[in-house]
Amino acid sequence: MDPTDTHSLDERALDKRALRRELRRKRRALSDAEQQTAAHSLCQRLKRLPELQRARRVSLYLPVGGEIDPTPLLSWFQKRRVTVYLPVLRPLSANALWFVRLDDDTPMVENRFGIREPSTRFGARRQNRLPAWALDTLIVPLVGFDHKANRMGMGGGFYDRTLAFMRRPGPRPSLIGVAHACQQVARLDVEPWDIPLDAVVSDAGIVRRAGTSD
Repeated sequence: MDPTDTHSLDERALDKRALRRELRRKRRALSDAEQQTAAHSLCQRLKRLPELQRARRVSLYLPVGGEIDPTPLLSWFQKRRVTVYLPVLRPLSANALWFVRLDDDTPMVENRFGIREPSTRFGARRQNRLPAWALDTLIVPLVGFDHKANRMGMGGGFYDRTLAFMRRPGPRPSLIGVAHACQQVARLDVEPWDIPLDAVVSDAGIVRRAGTSD
């Protein structure tokens, strides 16, 4: 490899880390009132998505670090008899996820990142979880996005590894990224391992993968 190529890759990695820090800072700077308003606007838009209107098995997440909050959807899902699953750090696995059912009696713990999730013991029972391919729609957090619905994640590759099966033929869920509008950037580079989203929804609008917006 040309040494200049390595230098370019190092610069890109540094740029990504700096951008992640800045976008995390922006979302953490939002006040509680701004977070609540954003969550309401987000969920109103999500309810209009065909990917959620027809879904019966959905994964969402519990927000941390200023992430936009999709949990106001829980009562809407309950009325529609939608089963909700949460991502859980898969034990004895390198940066992969389980999707474990969430209901009123699901035992919750804090994982190593300080995020609440169903306990490993509960998730270890097969009847309490679904493989990712069997979900209808995943609502996934992101750090940044652009006008083509390209996604910047946290950097751990949890979703990309877990969803790698989507590169092959077969059943696949819809992938909806969610974020605050302030997390949109002009352009993101797409890495070979990135699993593309179908859309990104923010408190300000909807961006489809083809680049069209609502």
